[in-house]
Amino acid sequence: MVLERLRDAIIDGVFKPGDRLVERVLCEQLGVSRTVVRETLRYLDAEGLVEHLPNRGPIVARMDWDDARQIYDIRLKLETAAAEACARNMTPDLERRLREALVDLEAAAAKETPGALFKATTRFYALIFEGAGHNIAWEVVQRLNGRISRLRVMTLTSENRKVSGPTHMRNICEAIAARDPEAALAAVEAHLTDATSIAQKLLAGDKDKS
Repeated sequence: MVLERLRDAIIDGVFKPGDRLVERVLCEQLGVSRTVVRETLRYLDAEGLVEHLPNRGPIVARMDWDDARQIYDIRLKLETAAAEACARNMTPDLERRLREALVDLEAAAAKETPGALFKATTRFYALIFEGAGHNIAWEVVQRLNGRISRLRVMTLTSENRKVSGPTHMRNICEAIAARDPEAALAAVEAHLTDATSIAQKLLAGDKDKS
């Protein structure tokens, strides 16, 4: 519970990149011991949401374009392959669950709550990888989820895009539900190309301000 609350606070922007995470303050805010806080920070460090600096202690991890570019390269390979395979393996039950996940995703996007949007998007993608039978690939994605969460919320909620994030998700859903592997691949590529471009511009802007 503590891990989820602190993770959500970072994803929602309560704690900004570079902010110090003071153990004493976190203990008071979360109502737990310092041991629990330290263990939670170690988990978030492993997820890429927190980093420990010498003489400063834990801070909210910063994201730079080089890290983001590598993550998008990995996502492109894994997600296009998963979408293609999921489209080939589509069943009525999987289609129903995927459409339900899309409805939840669109509702979270409409409410503009980053944490809820990230969770809904993660559930949507989990179904795609499940349908593809790519469980090992999904384990890789989950290890990157901390970093992916920051990028996903940043780009899905950006106003500087020709096609909205939820619209891209709907395009992916429709292509997979239509049992069309080529269209599914193209929909994922379009989404990630758009997201990559936006992330590059946003992260370049953050670098210019620093």
